[in-house]
Amino acid sequence: MGVKNKKVVYLLGVVLLTLLTVGSVFAQDVGGSKDHPLISRFPGSSITRYDMKQFNEYAVPLGKMEKGALTKSQKLEGTVTQITYAAPKDRSVLEIFRNYESAMKNAGFVTLFSGKKNELGDKWLDKFTGATERPVGYGEAALGTQLSQSDFRFMAAKLTRAEGDVYVALCVAGFGWYQYPLVQLDIIETKPMETGLVKVNAEAMAKEIELTGHVSIYGIYFDTGKTDVKPQSEEALAEIAKLLTQDRTLNLYVVGHTDNVGTLASNMDLSKRRAEAVVKVLVSKYSIGTERLYAAGVGPLSPVVANKIEEGRAKNRRVELVKQ
Repeated sequence: MGVKNKKVVYLLGVVLLTLLTVGSVFAQDVGGSKDHPLISRFPGSSITRYDMKQFNEYAVPLGKMEKGALTKSQKLEGTVTQITYAAPKDRSVLEIFRNYESAMKNAGFVTLFSGKKNELGDKWLDKFTGATERPVGYGEAALGTQLSQSDFRFMAAKLTRAEGDVYVALCVAGFGWYQYPLVQLDIIETKPMETGLVKVNAEAMAKEIELTGHVSIYGIYFDTGKTDVKPQSEEALAEIAKLLTQDRTLNLYVVGHTDNVGTLASNMDLSKRRAEAVVKVLVSKYSIGTERLYAAGVGPLSPVVANKIEEGRAKNRRVELVKQ
């Protein structure tokens, strides 16, 4: 067989293998995947990509594009589930989209934003596929550039629940030469991050202070608007005392921080009184010399993240130890 014929056979083999692979992938769900319990799949669809993170961030698009950027989006944190479905070839993008739209409305979801290709444009879809963290393979194999060649429809919706709000970002699109409609279903269940997984210890605090000159402590607790140190703060306070006992040359500013809820004056006062309460416990219970500690409060003036959502505000409510 000549070289040219061998190349032809090879190329035909590659094409056949590709078609067989596509068929087999679309025929069954990928391993480890499953539907989200809140929203089922369109009948006859199969899962081609699946990823779930117990706690992650996600930016939901809520507006059109102007000057190359989304006019509006909302950053969320919580459990993020991202599922890509290959829908039946004989079903249209519109039919699939309308079914999801109806199901979510019946379940109590409220539409926050919606649009289609001729309203949003190809570049908007690029923003959606690139604005959020997706596992390797999502960009090309799931949404990819093929989508920009076909119709697509998008909606963002919200379900209000006592246990945490749920947001959905749904994109239904025709997928290039495969000719299968693809459904990208991203579900974000907002919730506070699970805490207590990393323990505060004197050694880690010492290293952070040596490296940066300060360390944030999230294990000291107060009731809202109060200054009494709660009993569950004992572990963190004991480690701070250990830090000061191990290095008797170390003197600290104990600095209280708050979120931006309330007036500046009240937060400045609250943060200072909380810092004073921490110093009082360290002196009275752990026999740390008063000359080694200085209490101060800066209220909301030094946030570590935005105060837009509760998870961000929780990170800003903290006590910092700053080396004098």
